[in-house]
Amino acid sequence: MDRHEVRAALRAAGVADGHYRVEGVHEPVPTPPDFLFLRRSSDGAWETGAYERGAYEVIARHTDEAGACAHLLRLLT
Repeated sequence: MDRHEVRAALRAAGVADGHYRVEGVHEPVPTPPDFLFLRRSSDGAWETGAYERGAYEVIARHTDEAGACAHLLRLLT
């Protein structure tokens, strides 16, 4: 599963757009006050985590996009 596929799966599951951000695929505007995220880190790893009160907190780091997408899907469904 890639970022586009996880976005489609989240929409199909009825997860509200403001509950998550997927870098380069789904970036809500205006930025919600809190949400779960999937992004690529500066060292090339994939990260899933939570944004709350203006701060990003990484929950897990993944070696591949598929693993990160699966984790985000599990967190939100």
